[in-house]
Amino acid sequence: MPSGAGARQVAGFVERHRNRIEHLRQRSRRVDLAFPPERIELPALAESWRCELRPSAAAGRSRLDVLAGAGIGGGAGAGGGVLSLNPAFGNDALRATLLDWLRERALLTLAPQLAALAACLGVQYQRLQIRCQRTRWGSCSALGTISLNCCLLFHRPAVVRYLLAHELAHRTHMNHSTRFWRLVEQYEPDWREYDRELTHGWQQVPGWVLQTLRA
Repeated sequence: MPSGAGARQVAGFVERHRNRIEHLRQRSRRVDLAFPPERIELPALAESWRCELRPSAAAGRSRLDVLAGAGIGGGAGAGGGVLSLNPAFGNDALRATLLDWLRERALLTLAPQLAALAACLGVQYQRLQIRCQRTRWGSCSALGTISLNCCLLFHRPAVVRYLLAHELAHRTHMNHSTRFWRLVEQYEPDWREYDRELTHGWQQVPGWVLQTLRA
């Protein structure tokens, strides 16, 4: 802070950048950067995906083959499958490929959830886009575009639903005013609990994902 800054200025700065500070703190603690991971657990979807390396000399072999399955290591009724990675492409390329797969999985599963919740709440939006952001879990533009972070899939369904409701509430109030939070509370009475989880939410994101986001 500049010389002579008072405690109120310091507190205001910390509050304005609280999410960014917490994100950097949590990210710096990550030590599990092993790649490829043995499994990718997606609590939001009750899915467990096993990762395996399958060398192949076949020309034009893809970086990733998705082998659908059911209940692999995820408990009764869980979904998932096998993600077969070709090591010939190298870890950097495979990390990017897995992140693309995660983004596609998020779009496929979160798009219908958002549409259903919007219809239930009587809210309209223009379109949805899935991003791999470093600091935000979601956002809503003045034009009605809702952006969601693919890393939401590492959270439990109740937290994801809160984030969807949060962004849909911005279609009525494009701010974080008292009226905005009252509306959120109508949608999600336990929003404070879920919001706290998202504040510390980067602890739920695997280290290899965070490493890829930093690249």
